[in-house]
Formats: sequence, C-alpha cells, structure tokens
Amino acid sequence: MSIVHPDQAVELAPGVHWIGALDPHLRRFDIILSTANGTSYNAYLVRGEQGVAVIDTVKEAFADDFFRRLESVARYDEITTIVLNHLEPDHSGALPELLRRAPNARVYLSSRAQMMLKALLKPSSNQAPPDYTPVTTGDTIDLGGRTLAFFHTPYLHWPDTQCTWLVEEGMLFSGDVFGCHYCDPRLFNDRVGDFRFSFEYYYAHIMRPFRAHVLDALELLEPLDIRLIAPAHGPILRHHPRDYLARYREMATPRLALDTEAAGEKTLAVFYLSAYGNTRSMAEAIAIGAERIAGVRVSLFDLEGGDTAHFTDLIEAADGLAFGSPTLNGDAAPPIWALLSSLTTVNVKGKFGAAFGSYGWSGEAVRLIEDRLRGLKLRVPVEGLRLKLAPDASELDACRTLGETLARHLVGEAMPREVDLASLS
Repeated sequence: MSIVHPDQAVELAPGVHWIGALDPHLRRFDIILSTANGTSYNAYLVRGEQGVAVIDTVKEAFADDFFRRLESVARYDEITTIVLNHLEPDHSGALPELLRRAPNARVYLSSRAQMMLKALLKPSSNQAPPDYTPVTTGDTIDLGGRTLAFFHTPYLHWPDTQCTWLVEEGMLFSGDVFGCHYCDPRLFNDRVGDFRFSFEYYYAHIMRPFRAHVLDALELLEPLDIRLIAPAHGPILRHHPRDYLARYREMATPRLALDTEAAGEKTLAVFYLSAYGNTRSMAEAIAIGAERIAGVRVSLFDLEGGDTAHFTDLIEAADGLAFGSPTLNGDAAPPIWALLSSLTTVNVKGKFGAAFGSYGWSGEAVRLIEDRLRGLKLRVPVEGLRLKLAPDASELDACRTLGETLARHLVGEAMPREVDLASLS
C-alpha cells in the first residue's frame, strides 16, 4: 500500500520532491477539527542549477522524518532558499533547526509574516534572525532553470498565507488552500482512498469564513496552467488538479447567492423556535412585513424541525438574519445558541441582524441574542422585539414593522433614526 519510505523523499518531477511527514494517528487538529484519517505535514524541495529551495517544513515533533527525507535528496550547503507559505507551527516547527543546519539560506515569506517570523525565533533561543525577504504577487526567485513565483493569498487561512508557483513544471505549492486532513501513504490523489469528505470538511471549517478571500485567490490562480497542486496537508493533487479549483469556486459561491444576484434581490432568513406558537406568529408577521419591500426574498425556518448544522450554507448566502426565541429559564432556547455557535465558520461580518421573541416572565432571550449578533460583527439596526405571551393585533403590527424596517436596511432604503435629544441629557 505504501509508497512512502521512512527515510526517502518522494519524487514529484525530476529534482522536485515531497519531504514531508505523516501523522496517521492524529484524531483532533487545533482542538476543533476531527481528523478520522490523521493528517500529513507536506514540505517540498525544488532543485535548480544554482541552488535548492525548501518550501515549508513540518510540525516540530516530526522534524526527524523531515530531515531524513531532505538529506536523501540534498545537502544542507546546497540550500539557498527557504520559502514559508504559512508560519503556523504545523508548517514551521522544523524551521529553527533547518536554519541552524542551512545557515546560508535566505528565507522568503509574505510581508504579513515578518512579525510572525520574529515571534517564532524568539531572542531567548539564542538564534540569530535569518536573512529574509518579504515577497508578494509578481515577485520571483531564479534557482537556475527553475523559477518560483509568488501569489499573495491572505487569510487562507491566516493573514500571512501565500502560494508559490513553480513556473516550468506547472506546480502550485498552495499552502493550506486545497488541502485537507487526510493521511494516506500512497500520497497522490489518484492513488489514495476517498478523501472527498475530508476535502470539503476542511474547506467548511478552515476556508469558509474567508469566502471573499477564496474568490480573490481563485482570480489569481485560475489563469495558471496548473498541472499539479501540492498543498500543505493531505493528498498531492496530480490527477485533474483544476477540478479542485472548480470545486472551491462552487463552495465559495452558494447557489442561492447566484439565484438572488441574478434576480437583483436581497435575502432575509428568519430562524425561530416556538414553545406555544407565539414566537412563530411573530416570525410569520416579520416575514410578511419584510416582503412588503420590493427586492427582498424572505425564508422562514423552524429550528424545531431541523439540525442547525444544515443551515450554515443558507446563512452564508443571506444578506439579513433574524433570530427568534422564547425565554426559557432566563435564556434563549438551546437550538438558537447551537446555530449561533456554528456561525464561527461562516463570514457573517456586516450582515444585518435582528432578534425577537415571546416570553412569560422575564424576557432576556432577545437581548442575549442581540449581544451575540453584535459579537459576531453583524449590524443590528433595529431594536429587538420582545412580547409577553401571545401577541395581539397591535403587537403583530409591530412585528410587521420590524420586518419592513429590516428589509429597508437590506435594500438601502432605511429611514434615518429619530433621536430624542432629551434622552441624551
């Protein structure tokens, strides 16, 4: 099954090798990610006529594997270039020792990574800071017959991330983008097991919050004649590599967004949970009010009838979000918190939000939801609406007004708020 020798690099092309490490027994990455198949820490070596480049390193605990594989294809005195696409510890853990062994190498990294490099090589380590050069899109390195070109791809998934392009071979060393936590010693996507779930799970938890940056990166990378993608984790993508760019574009462009943009519409998603039907009546009235405004499409979702994890795609595509909950023991209902907690994997910054709900005694749920929406960087332009027990006709009118006002904000027709100057004294 294995094509990875414990002491040998794996050739990707003449003079281009994988020198990474395998971690098959890892079951949780960065606390929050499940890794049922472990992961790999991919590092690469590129040989030119005038020197050798190392692209990324590995997690410190796996440094011995990295150095054995490196030594199978190069001497340390040949290394002229160290490229760091990303400085997170799983990619830079072996860097201090590599710098000690290859003291003549110059480090190349994005401009956003400079402070991270200084933090990584703390003065207490008694290690002199390396010679380094910040690079960005358009910069290149000539290794002699082989050219490394850089693409600035920030927030995929840290501010410092970049991609490195080996021009002559059509190889993209992509960092975390197009990667996944999937360990298989057969290494290449046309030989490993089925890793589709891991690929999309990784996107959903690592890249989804930075969807706009994913689309920016695709604009840079799609024009390239890519013949192989070498990511920092997971299988090396040599079979139909462009399919993975296409899949990223699909995942970064929700279907609903395509439909509503084509129609020139804004979308409002209203999520609610109702113990006795009162919060449901409020949700329905909010939807009616919002639909009074031309160009707004409203969707209603009862959280009692679905797993909240399925709503993240809808939330990502929506322009406005309203959350309704009764107050239970001085708090919002647990499914509301489950849904709001899931939004850490979705870019909701700048979306419009609102809260509403019925209560019997104290009514804290609405304020608590509003606080959470503000913490997630949503704009909350309309004060939340909380009503005691069943709403009467005038209170349902207030719900419709809330929906209408929120919809006006979505389409840019919001009326200026009137401020009672006496209340400011």
